[in-house]
Amino acid sequence: MIQLTRLNNTRLAVNSDLIKYVEEAPDTVITLLNGEKLVVRETTEQVIGRVRDFRRSLLRAASGSIPESAESSSGSLPGAELASLLPEGPERG
Repeated sequence: MIQLTRLNNTRLAVNSDLIKYVEEAPDTVITLLNGEKLVVRETTEQVIGRVRDFRRSLLRAASGSIPESAESSSGSLPGAELASLLPEGPERG
């Protein structure tokens, strides 16, 4: 999940796997797969960067290369906590 900010400055966490597309018109509007729309303060580039950072952290956690104390700039979980959320065994890959 990635952390974003609504226009009224409240924070929300969004499951990045549910994002269909992101557009700026002029505010940044995120459309989810279910059709729900979220308007956030972050730019399209910032949203894309947070999704990229989050997915990168998942890949690093899966490969065991993130130190336990590491945390990405998007506010995602440390590597050890992410690894505990992933399934065990050969089906992980």
